[in-house]
Amino acid sequence: MSDIAPQAVEALLDAAFGSDRFGRTAYRIRAGVDAVPALSFARVADGALIATIQCWPVAHRAVDGTATPLVMVGPVAVRPDVQRGGHGRVLMAHMLAAAETQADGALMMIGDPEYYGRFFGFDAEATGAWDLPGPYEKRRLLARAVNGHGLPIGAGMIGPR
Repeated sequence: MSDIAPQAVEALLDAAFGSDRFGRTAYRIRAGVDAVPALSFARVADGALIATIQCWPVAHRAVDGTATPLVMVGPVAVRPDVQRGGHGRVLMAHMLAAAETQADGALMMIGDPEYYGRFFGFDAEATGAWDLPGPYEKRRLLARAVNGHGLPIGAGMIGPR
């Protein structure tokens, strides 16, 4: 994704999620960190950015102070006029394949459990005692082990590494 202009990514995110997206809890979780290049991808058609996925270095900080590295998946954004064309699913599959060898922690995300569970193996089994720095629906806090990295068990706050 390094050859995609940051402004193009921001414009796509605005189109997909609205310019008020910065107030969302997901932005607080990854505040001050850069996306992981090896796990962030884009789709381009006819020279224009049509979809993107970004992943972020975050951590689960247990009550005893133990920090477990995680990779936060998302946002997955698709230009509104080409949504439902499978672009997001292709990017997720590509990212998961890369994560099997590149991720330095298990994956976590805030997303639709019916979709991300069914197609990509994410679930909320390990995340029940996790907390986020803002409002969220517990059922939408999802995780998946990857690249030999297990999921942290027990209470902890998710935030930037």
